[in-house]
Amino acid sequence: MKYDRIDSNLYTANRKKFTERMTANTLAVFNSNDIFPISADSTMPFQQHRDILYLSGVDQEESILVLFPNASNPAHREVLFLKETSDLIAVWEGEKLTKETAFLTSGIKTVYWLQQFPTIFKQLMAEAHGMYLNTNEHLRANTEVETREDRFIKQVKQDYPAHQVHKSAPIMHKIRSIKEAVELELMQRACKITEAGVRRLLAFIKPGVWEYEIEAELAHEFLRNRSKGFAYTPIVASGKNACVLHYIENNQQCQDGDVILLDVGAEYANYSSDLTRCLPVNGRFTARQKAVYNAVLHVKNEAQKLLVPGTIMAEYHKQVGSLMEEQLIGLGLISMEDIKSQNPDWPAYKKYFMHGTSHFLGLDTHDVGIWHEPISAGMVFTCEPGIYIPEEGLGIRLEDDLVVQASGAPFNLMGDIPIEAEAIEDLMNA
Repeated sequence: MKYDRIDSNLYTANRKKFTERMTANTLAVFNSNDIFPISADSTMPFQQHRDILYLSGVDQEESILVLFPNASNPAHREVLFLKETSDLIAVWEGEKLTKETAFLTSGIKTVYWLQQFPTIFKQLMAEAHGMYLNTNEHLRANTEVETREDRFIKQVKQDYPAHQVHKSAPIMHKIRSIKEAVELELMQRACKITEAGVRRLLAFIKPGVWEYEIEAELAHEFLRNRSKGFAYTPIVASGKNACVLHYIENNQQCQDGDVILLDVGAEYANYSSDLTRCLPVNGRFTARQKAVYNAVLHVKNEAQKLLVPGTIMAEYHKQVGSLMEEQLIGLGLISMEDIKSQNPDWPAYKKYFMHGTSHFLGLDTHDVGIWHEPISAGMVFTCEPGIYIPEEGLGIRLEDDLVVQASGAPFNLMGDIPIEAEAIEDLMNA
């Protein structure tokens, strides 16, 4: 890993948050992700399952965490199972966690090698009345590919059919959505790395550059600051490409007079940042581009004021829609007549602003959280309104990462990244 070791007290506290919500006499199991194959002997770079990472800090494949707060043996109330390392593995794959370094990482004293799991797990299940199983219940999850967790769940239900099954996901969504101070520091680090990338681009972008060259500049800056790279697939969309919400080809040349929409963010220590900025290719917005830009900025500035404790996200999105209506009327894109005759299920403003405004942010870019409950201090949300006008070849979206505060306006983790149109022009022409 490129990042510094994180204080294990974070993971000790996270496990306590989970176990306090468990039913008595139950245990919970969390598995690492697989290393996913491509073809031949090629694989995707390893990405740890965020839940075992959140609870243990173990950023390594073939790891299992078992939590059993009522275990008769105190040593078995928190147990890690790891792939046994060796000199041979160290030569071919590099350093893996030893039992000692696993304790330093996680704060868990009881560490066994993976081959001991079946025997010890059978002993634990003989005591437990039920088990918490960890399924992916994110609202936007694609669950076509069977994971290590999926295979474990199928096997454990077959082996222990009399045990009551509970869901880990509701607990994880609740506790992961409220960030500890250490987590906010890591997210701030990711945002500062993103800032370095943006400032690099302000001096680089000019007519004739290619979208992939811009992506390369960002990748260079992110990696040299100890990030693994992009927190998600980067969007570098110039001109009409900006009207494709998930444009990731990044293969077109940037033309004089166009605006580039950059939806990019660095990760740090597996924590995500998520930024959108729009930059004029030639360093100056036209009057029309600036009018649309400032309309989006106005909606963003007003919308983020609503991210306070007690807000219900469904109502928040409706309020943002009203803010956007006003701006679209001012730009001549919709009329009052359009609003009067609109379909309530697809309001008139959706023609130019068709996506949501905010999502949870954390270990995942679209992080887990409970959408139907009021938001709380310590949650982190994006705020990202946009206006997309295909007939003008113009798409503007602006996005920052905001920490909900106990009182007052949210704290902007990206507050130092230029966003005012004039500030961007000044920096691009310095």
